[in-house]
Amino acid sequence: MKSFLKFTLASILGFFITGIILIFIIIGIIGGIVSSTQNDTINIQTNTVLTLNLSNGVVERSFKNPLEDMNFKTFKPNGKVGLNDILKNLKRAKEDQNIKGIYLNSTGINAGIGTIEEIRNALIDFKTSGKFIIAYSDIYTQGSYYLSTVADQIYLNPEGIVEFKGLSAQLMFFKDALDKLGIQPIIIRGKNNKFKSAVEPFMYNHISEANKLQTLTYMSSIWGHLLQGISKTRKIPISQLNLLADSMLINSAKDAVKYQLIDSLKYYDEVLAELKNRSETKTTSDINFMSISDYTNVPRASTGKGLIKNKIAVIYANGEINMGDGSDKEIGSEGLSKAIRKARLDANIKAIVLRVNSPGGSALASEVIWREVTLAKKAKPVVVSMGDVAASGGYYISSPADKIYANPVTITGSIGVFGIMWNGQTLMNQLGINSDAVNTNLHSDIGNTSRPMSDAEYATIQKSVEDIYGVFIGHVAEGRNKTKEAVDAIGQGRVWSGENAKEIGLIDEFGGLTDAIEGAKQLAEIEDYRIVEYPEQENPFDLLLKDFSGQVKAYVIENELGNSYTYYNRLNQLTKLNGVQARIPFVVDIH
Repeated sequence: MKSFLKFTLASILGFFITGIILIFIIIGIIGGIVSSTQNDTINIQTNTVLTLNLSNGVVERSFKNPLEDMNFKTFKPNGKVGLNDILKNLKRAKEDQNIKGIYLNSTGINAGIGTIEEIRNALIDFKTSGKFIIAYSDIYTQGSYYLSTVADQIYLNPEGIVEFKGLSAQLMFFKDALDKLGIQPIIIRGKNNKFKSAVEPFMYNHISEANKLQTLTYMSSIWGHLLQGISKTRKIPISQLNLLADSMLINSAKDAVKYQLIDSLKYYDEVLAELKNRSETKTTSDINFMSISDYTNVPRASTGKGLIKNKIAVIYANGEINMGDGSDKEIGSEGLSKAIRKARLDANIKAIVLRVNSPGGSALASEVIWREVTLAKKAKPVVVSMGDVAASGGYYISSPADKIYANPVTITGSIGVFGIMWNGQTLMNQLGINSDAVNTNLHSDIGNTSRPMSDAEYATIQKSVEDIYGVFIGHVAEGRNKTKEAVDAIGQGRVWSGENAKEIGLIDEFGGLTDAIEGAKQLAEIEDYRIVEYPEQENPFDLLLKDFSGQVKAYVIENELGNSYTYYNRLNQLTKLNGVQARIPFVVDIH
């Protein structure tokens, strides 16, 4: 009895202590939410230097849900900045007399190459004001260096590093591992979809010739574009830049200066001294720095026009495409369709800009969204703005638009579909596990992972995949005013760069989100307008309990795996595929 009482009391005490700890955790979270959602008005001073630090990451639009950007160690936001706010703020800073110039902190840029391209173009536009841009870093990755080449002066720590080696795509293959485990992947893709290589990691131990061809084609296009941009701003011939990359001549900070990639070697205090002089302040401590995110909360000058009636809706389609409501990080067929439908039915919305940053996903979910985009196009102009990637399902939902904008470095195309199923019978037998079934019909258990698929079942699914591919290229043919045969010739799952895509007619114009909005304005034949963004972001307090457990889990896994989290996440997504997929072969990271 005494032991029972001790055990009971200990359990009660443990429960009580756990409750107290949870209360403190929740208080910390709420405190972090309150501090992160406060949009207090910030007064800007004269001779302000706008600071642009993108090391914490750039997302398509700033999070309203603080849990999306919460650091669960400090209960403070991680500091990810929305591209929407960056572009608006740079355009605004160009005309703001209080902004003297920009300090570009280039120590790592956590963003895709398409995003970097848009920010770089916005900085080029900012420079037309005559204001300065100074870039400084201890380490320049290739992405951060490309962005920094718009600066008037590029400085590097005397012991710093500049990476300049060209682009590389590396894939991991799991076929041998699956064979050893006794797991057989059942791959179904269109008979001519040889470029649809998302399933190749389960089929081969090496990159196929088709995949090698498509990868080298679009990577060469992207590298060529980067070199053109660097050559133009740094006045270095492209042939010389390629020589630097091929010969590994940049081995020290001094080499970077010698070959004119960098203007000068400076320590941070020396950079501050220059910013002091350029901002016309007495001491370095008097420099009025303001972050790009804080600048969002500086009051805007009144236009004197009152509330503008005409609107252009910017609808964000960000992440993988699946059924359901979706989120800021995932496209849900129901949630995105609802947003498009709402914009279509609003008479004050004169045009729609669909911002697509997606590697694709479910073919069925893509079809649901495609239908809503098609209906919207019949009611008002629809323009697509492609981000880092708008491929496969991402291109599927873009194809009906009146006009498609993409950057030369955008990854797009991948017009193709595939299905993947699993047979784990060998593994189960090795473990001493047996499976049996009772069916009312011959194929009631089709897709059962404990037995092989029959030839008839495989043929049936193969036909279904090919039918869906036919629908896909039919939609593209209709939207791009091509024949199905012409689309098939540039389809077959092949991935293209934005530059390639313009040559073959998959996009209309080079440009980012700002250009797409301007294009929508012209198609709608309006002058004054205001931007509204969809899907509408929920109130952060409503999302607290809804998202807490999932966000904590993701944070813990990401914190433990570090840089390897990206690969874990991609493999996890592939192993959870359901139904026929329209998605890009793999995600391209350019460092």
